[in-house]
Amino acid sequence: MSEMFLAGRTAVVTGATRGIGLSIARALADAGATVAICGRSQSGVDEAVSRLTNQSQRKVVGKAADVRTSTDVAALFEWVDRETGGPDVLVNNAGLGVMKSAAELTVDEWRQTIDTNLSGVFYCSREALGRMKNRGRGYIINIGSLAGKNAFAGGAAYNASKFGLTGLSEAMMLDHRYDNVRVSHIMPGSVDTEFSARSTGGGSAKADWKIAPEDIGEIVLMLLRMPERTLVSQIEVRPAKPRK
Repeated sequence: MSEMFLAGRTAVVTGATRGIGLSIARALADAGATVAICGRSQSGVDEAVSRLTNQSQRKVVGKAADVRTSTDVAALFEWVDRETGGPDVLVNNAGLGVMKSAAELTVDEWRQTIDTNLSGVFYCSREALGRMKNRGRGYIINIGSLAGKNAFAGGAAYNASKFGLTGLSEAMMLDHRYDNVRVSHIMPGSVDTEFSARSTGGGSAKADWKIAPEDIGEIVLMLLRMPERTLVSQIEVRPAKPRK
């Protein structure tokens, strides 16, 4: 199959200014898709678009949007419609991690985590689903975490959001499979990003034993290459040789 197998398709990637989201956006654009990215600041989005398109033929556009706000999300998808004709693929990647016990969490930290990691996925998926159903096909890929099935101390809000995302992803898959909209849920373990370093208190040092962000981009492409008759609904991803 051609490396440009997504030519003529539009993919929306949330939280794509760095880390996993940036790597997914790069992989999709390299496969021929027009990619629309978002992040919370326009300056961050503009910098990411510049990085992705510098000295390349990639088609990438971007707009600031806070996925925690349904009106921001609606405006984002209306903009995608105008700029690209509408989404064929949605990758829900935007995420937030506040690692504290339930007793230590503030109400605002709880809300921000749930609103970003769970409500934001619902808002974006709801906008995309109507558009995909109208055009007769689509693919939604949710980037979750192994924290969505394995709770850990200090992960009260994060675990709750990711466990919720596991349930939302499976329900969406069952709801919309006969609308020719596929839904997959990727659940990585430790990925070598700034987010992972902050979450574990490891600073910014590289960790060669962790999953590389571009590996998640390759998994997204693998899912999109699958024949439409086949759906990989959930993928667990772990470092091959985790730190002992």
